[in-house]
Amino acid sequence: MLNLLKTQLGRLRVLAFIEGISFLVLLFITMPLKYAFDNPVPNKTFGLVHGLLFILYVLAVIQVKIEQSWNWRKTFLALLASIIPFGTFWADRKLFQD
Repeated sequence: MLNLLKTQLGRLRVLAFIEGISFLVLLFITMPLKYAFDNPVPNKTFGLVHGLLFILYVLAVIQVKIEQSWNWRKTFLALLASIIPFGTFWADRKLFQD
């Protein structure tokens, strides 16, 4: 894990994993709590965390795009992956390999 943090791409991969988990928690845990059990507090709190992670992910993708001269298609797919459930996990396997 520490080796991943040594490069910008490695940091993107770690961030993609964390952002992906936060998105799934938001969709499958806090949203049902909000709508099925009338408890919006976890959704507000975790929504803020996920939003910050999403912004960091987008910035990291842009940094790696510049550093590694990614084409626009690859950059677009990496950004698109962040708004599709399980998308960042797909991106890690298909786009973010060294």
